Amino acid sequence: MNTTKLTITSLILLTIAASPAAELKRTASGKPDLSGVYDTGTLTPTQRPEILGEVEYFYPWIATTLNWAFGLARNMFIGQDSDPGRAAPPDGGDGVNTGGAGGVGGYNLFWVDFGTALGHVNGKVPTSIVYDPPDGRYPQTQDNFSQRIGVYYQSFAHQNTGKATWLDKEGPGPFDGPESLAPSERCLISFAATVPTIPSLYNNYKRILQTDTHVMILQEMVHDARIIRLESEHSGETNKMWLGDSIGHWEGETLVVETKYFNDWHTLRGFPADNLILTETFRRTGENKLVYGFRVDDTSVFTSNFYGEYPLSRIDESIYEYACHEGNYGMVGILAGARKLEQMAEDESGR
Repeated sequence: MNTTKLTITSLILLTIAASPAAELKRTASGKPDLSGVYDTGTLTPTQRPEILGEVEYFYPWIATTLNWAFGLARNMFIGQDSDPGRAAPPDGGDGVNTGGAGGVGGYNLFWVDFGTALGHVNGKVPTSIVYDPPDGRYPQTQDNFSQRIGVYYQSFAHQNTGKATWLDKEGPGPFDGPESLAPSERCLISFAATVPTIPSLYNNYKRILQTDTHVMILQEMVHDARIIRLESEHSGETNKMWLGDSIGHWEGETLVVETKYFNDWHTLRGFPADNLILTETFRRTGENKLVYGFRVDDTSVFTSNFYGEYPLSRIDESIYEYACHEGNYGMVGILAGARKLEQMAEDESGR
């Protein structure tokens, strides 16, 4: 056997295998450097469309076609200027969208961040961020979860019918005062700041700062800063926080973070999070790419755990101040509108 040739071949193979990791930027202590601003927006849906069943990946040509089609649609519709001569929305809303503003034109497609392409993980294009359960969808929920969260989010769940329907129900109303409004309406925490990190309607930037003892993730929306203590212990159930108590450690090239003890008002996309245990992974796979994974463990809400994974793109952008309260006239308008509807109901009843 030619041992010299075998040794040279082995060295070449080892060099090729090691080169991607060796090219990654590292901290002074040798850990992968996760610092930077990342865009979590993606065309990949969080949950797989039911029609796809257990199809986990797109064929490359299908992914290319979908990316092309969305780019075409974005240029044709989303990129168009609003018509300054358009008519005002109907009085009281469009009668179709009964949630939120009632379809009076509060948002248009300019505000929405759909992402620009389907994400690639390990050279493949997943059909959804959630990959387990096999159908790529959230597990079924326990029967009582809606009652647990309803009291905190009445204002979001309320259907805008143009009447003070809450007067017909016992107990606190959804618009009794500032404290009865949902946290995001009060600029306490945004719906994009929930963990795990899942793409939101807009404001999908995240900034990661890293030291040998801590990792900080700054959310663009409402500028919430999430602090992860490395090689530490949980502070205990008596110290619940809006974004939970996060501790992390390195497993090889991957940062693993466990978070629990969430504030009772915090939700996971509308689901209660007071019993949630979240495990996340952060893995650099290229100069401008980080693969983010998560496991959701909360059988008080879901009938089983579920897992997800998708890539985050590192971008050369800044995160600017999200001055939520400075322009939060919406909360004043919500409460003033509720008082007006209550007065109208009182006048109609002759009281």
